[in-house]
Amino acid sequence: MSREPPRIPTASRLTEPRGPEKIQSEVRLLEGSSSGFRTWERTMAITIVTICGSVRPGNFTGKALALVHDELTKRPEVEVLPLILGTFQLPLPGQSADPEPLERFRAAVKSATGVVLATPEYHGSFSGALKIAIENLGFPSVLSGKPVALLGVAAGEIGAIKSLEHLRSVCAHVGSIVLPGLVSVPRVQELFDAEGRCGDARMEKRIRSVATMLVDYIKGAVCSRIELEAMIRGKVGAAAEPPV
Repeated sequence: MSREPPRIPTASRLTEPRGPEKIQSEVRLLEGSSSGFRTWERTMAITIVTICGSVRPGNFTGKALALVHDELTKRPEVEVLPLILGTFQLPLPGQSADPEPLERFRAAVKSATGVVLATPEYHGSFSGALKIAIENLGFPSVLSGKPVALLGVAAGEIGAIKSLEHLRSVCAHVGSIVLPGLVSVPRVQELFDAEGRCGDARMEKRIRSVATMLVDYIKGAVCSRIELEAMIRGKVGAAAEPPV
């Protein structure tokens, strides 16, 4: 029996993702609960924005990213929001453009809890489409402070090592938290069939680890920080209450 290939979720319009601000409000609603962090963790929503750095129809980067999407959708607390670069008409630096799609693009990344960037390797670096996307995320960038997981694919034997190193440098420069364990996929043209099925179980597991690594980091670092801040605010508020 053949496996169903993973599908990249599509978004006909951008709904309002639930980012850190929404998570903080949910923490406040649960303050004082006897079940503590575990209850909050089950009810919180993590929004992961994904951006594919290739716009070519049927591209291999998108097939690899589909495995990440598939793994993310197994987590009921995770909402996946793919941003399709070809639909936003992002301008080159210095050019004027319709502000509405640019604002939607920027707002989606700003409100995300975490981001996955996937790129092909072109001429020893990451794609121009992805660079333009990053350039359109503002100054300072809305990627600043965001946990970012990186995935790269290449046709060559050594994979997308060069492109991932360059992409990591750019992401770190704009202030994002680039997670370790960059996933590089070599000989990508040999991995996937026409339907998007991966023929290498070991490599598929590595690609899917992009999703688990990012969600685990968010739960271990971002969620814990928000919970601690909520607890501190609660204690400070209680201390400020006048005696009755």
